[in-house]
Amino acid sequence: MAKSSITGAGVRLRINGSDHLLQIEPRVTLLDALREYVHLNGTKKGCDQGQCGACTVHVDGRRVLACLTLASQVEGLSITTIEGLAVNGSLHPVQEAFIRHDAFQCGYCTPGQIMSAVACIDEGRTESDTSIREYMSGNLCRCGAYPHIVAAVREAAQAMESDRGRAR
Repeated sequence: MAKSSITGAGVRLRINGSDHLLQIEPRVTLLDALREYVHLNGTKKGCDQGQCGACTVHVDGRRVLACLTLASQVEGLSITTIEGLAVNGSLHPVQEAFIRHDAFQCGYCTPGQIMSAVACIDEGRTESDTSIREYMSGNLCRCGAYPHIVAAVREAAQAMESDRGRAR
């Protein structure tokens, strides 16, 4: 996609703690803004119709499908992508658990799976494997790594709860 020649104030996005002023057309999705204008390619374009979850990001801590969200709709809000989960070079506990449990095969869906898993844990939806599966059902994996994904989410939830307990 060619860069927009639109002039004016543009759209201000706060992505992974950094501010970006993008000169984009009003119809540009958050997914395309992230990938084509900010060059953050961790968020994947799967179906581009909101059916696969590969484009999942967080906006103000809530998971959203970036392919169904216009960039202009999230102006002024805090956007977190897969690239923004690691802190000071240390992987997020969910990322670590996905590695330990081999919760990916081809890896294409993994960023969206991880972003949904973080939201699942943050929203307290990990009381059972059934709850985890239900919450994660909006993220498709063609390779069939679902049992490993559930195990990774369960382990990360326990680790994060343990860390919260120590911080109190």
